[in-house]
Amino acid sequence: MKPLSKLMLAIMILLTGVGAFSCQSGSEMTKEKSVQEITNASKITNSSIIRNPVTAAVPEDTVNVAKMSFENTTYNFGEVTEGEVVTHVYRFTNTGNQPLVISNARSTCGCTVPDWPKEPIAPGEKGQIEVKFNTSGKGNNQRKPVTITANTYPAATVVHLEGFVVPKEDPAQAVNK
Repeated sequence: MKPLSKLMLAIMILLTGVGAFSCQSGSEMTKEKSVQEITNASKITNSSIIRNPVTAAVPEDTVNVAKMSFENTTYNFGEVTEGEVVTHVYRFTNTGNQPLVISNARSTCGCTVPDWPKEPIAPGEKGQIEVKFNTSGKGNNQRKPVTITANTYPAATVVHLEGFVVPKEDPAQAVNK
């Protein structure tokens, strides 16, 4: 056999061995899950994975994170007339041992607008989130959630604004009475 042929044969044997080893060890070491298995396992959201300083499935360490402790998570504004703007300030303290960074605060509709601190809040410091609820076009019982996303565990915290909005009488209906 020519020296070049021996070299080619040796390379082919080597590559075949490496390929067989990687296939065998890959199937033994990691079992791939189907989309259905992953979907049924648990509800994991992007915010849990991306913004959370601990793992999404089971937290390894929830001691070394920022924590939001609210004075109240629900504010009942009582009864107001449609068209009024209800404003409430949710006060909280960072009871964790890391600076608290709020990345977002949002509600389910444009009628409820939160304003949150954009700078980090040191451990032990206080902060506030002001929420304005425009009752125009809203009537009867209202319950508006505000979801706050931060570097906490869990990543999302929800506060609520609730109460009763007395609908204004429609001028067209008043004429027909």
